[in-house]
Amino acid sequence: MTGKLYGVGVGPGDPELITLKAARLIESAAVVAYHAARHGRSNARAIAAGLLREGQIEEPLIYPVTTEVTDHPGGYQGAIDEFYTAAADRLAAHLDAGRDVVVLAEGDPFFYGSYMHMHKRLAHRYDAEVVPGVTSVSAASAVLGRPLMERDEILTVLPGTLPPAELAARLAATDSAAVMKLGRTFDGVREALAKAGRLDDTWYVERATTDRERHARLTDVDPESVPYFSLALLPSPAATAFVEGEEGLAARGEGEESAAGDATGAAGPVKHGSVTVVGLGPGDPMWLTAEARGVLAAADDLIGYQPYLDRVATGKHQRKHPSDNRVEAERAAFALDLAKRGRNVAVVSSGDPGVFAMAAAVLEVSEDPQWKAVPVRVVPGLTAAQAVASRAGAPLGHDFCILSLSDRLKPWPVIADRLTAAARADFVIAIYNPASKSRREQLVNARSLLLEQRDPATPVVVGRDVGGPQESVRVTTLGDLDPATIDMRCLLIIGSSQTRTVTRGDGSAAVYTPRTYPTAP
Repeated sequence: MTGKLYGVGVGPGDPELITLKAARLIESAAVVAYHAARHGRSNARAIAAGLLREGQIEEPLIYPVTTEVTDHPGGYQGAIDEFYTAAADRLAAHLDAGRDVVVLAEGDPFFYGSYMHMHKRLAHRYDAEVVPGVTSVSAASAVLGRPLMERDEILTVLPGTLPPAELAARLAATDSAAVMKLGRTFDGVREALAKAGRLDDTWYVERATTDRERHARLTDVDPESVPYFSLALLPSPAATAFVEGEEGLAARGEGEESAAGDATGAAGPVKHGSVTVVGLGPGDPMWLTAEARGVLAAADDLIGYQPYLDRVATGKHQRKHPSDNRVEAERAAFALDLAKRGRNVAVVSSGDPGVFAMAAAVLEVSEDPQWKAVPVRVVPGLTAAQAVASRAGAPLGHDFCILSLSDRLKPWPVIADRLTAAARADFVIAIYNPASKSRREQLVNARSLLLEQRDPATPVVVGRDVGGPQESVRVTTLGDLDPATIDMRCLLIIGSSQTRTVTRGDGSAAVYTPRTYPTAP
C-alpha cells in the first residue's frame, strides 16, 4: 500500500496558531518535508519545530534559485520546474514505500504556497489531503485590529509582482485589499496605491504573529527595510472608521463634521477636497470600469439624479445627495461647494459623463472664481451608443456622429440643421433623447428630415434600457420606424447608405457598417 500525502498549513508564524489537526498529523508523520531557500532555513519548519520527533525522516526541499541569476538553459522558470519535478519524485519514493508524507506550508497550503506544486504533480497518483492554515492576511488583519471587510464589501488579494498600472486598476476597484510578495516590489506597490488614491489608508505588516513582527502605516516604511515576507493591507473602509473613531478620523482630516461641518455649516480643520465626475455606464454593473468603482468607493459624498444614485452601493462613511434630472447647474454648484470645504465628491452620470451629461455642467460652473481652485476630474464610462451598437452588431463601424433631439437647451432649428447636414454627409447617426412625454413631435419631424436624404430601407437600431432589467433591441428601417413606440429610455442608431442588415446562422439579425467607403464614380 502507498502512503498518503498531506499538505499541512502551519499558520503565519506563531506555533500556537497551528491547528489541532495539523499538529496531530505532523507528530505522527513518517516523513516531514518542507521548502527552504539555499541557506537551508525554512520558516515552515521553524514554526512546527516543537512538534517534530526523533525517528522522523526530514526532507528539506532546497530551491536551486530564488531571486539570483541562473545558468540553467531554461532560465529561471526552467530551473524551478526541474526542481519541482525532482522534489515530487523524492516524495513519491516515500509514498511508494508506504510512508505518509506531510509537506509543511507556511500560512495556508493553497494560498500562494509552495505545496501546491507538489499537489499538482502527485495528487492524481496518490491519496492526498490538504489541511488549511491561518493565512498571513488573516494574521495581519488581527495584529492591526482592523477587519478586512464587512457586509457587502469586497476583499481582493493581489500579488505585488503585477505591473503597477494593472495593480492600481484593481486596487481602485475594490473596497479592501491585501498585496502580497512585497520585498523588491515595494516601490511599485506604493506607486500603484498612490495612483489608485488608496495610499494613505494602507498599512504595512511584516512577519505577523512572530517575535520579529512589525507594522506601520505604509507611508512611513523605508523601502530598503522591506523583506519578502510582508504585505500591504487596505482594511475595510467602514471598519476603519469604526476602529479609529471620531478622534482618529479628525486627526487625519477625515471626520465628517471636523473636516467639512455639515452640508451648510462652517468648515473645521483644513482638508483638500475634489470633484470627480463619474460615468456609471448604461446600466449593467459589469460595464462599470475599475477606475469608476474605485472613485465611488473613495468618495465622501455622492451627488446625482436619484435613479443613477440608486445604482451605487454606499458605505457607512458616505452620504448621498439625490436631485431632479433638470437641475444640472445647481447640482454642480453643490458638489463644488462641498469639495471647497474639504469633501471628496463624486458626481455620477449614466453612460459617459462627457456625453450629454454632468462633466460639461460641472466644468462650466467651476469657471466661477469662487470654485476655480477646486480640482475637477472626469472618469469616463461606456456610452449608451456603444452599448446599443454592441447589442446590434457594429453599426458604428465607420464614421458616425451623435445628436440629441432635446430642445430644452438648444433651439429646434439648430437641431434640424445639424440633422440634415449629418444625413447629407452620410454619417451613421446615434440619436439621444429622441422623445419624452412632453416632446413627441421632434422625432416625427426628424424622421421626415432624414427621409429626404436617406432611403426608407436604411437600417435603424432601436435600443431601450440597454444594460437594464427591461432591455430590448430591435432592428427596423427608417421607413417603418414608428415614433409612437419611442420614449426617453430609447437610443436610435440610424444607418448610413452603406449600413447593412444580415441574418446570422442562428436566425438573428446583425447590423454593421463596413469599414471601407466606395469611391465617387
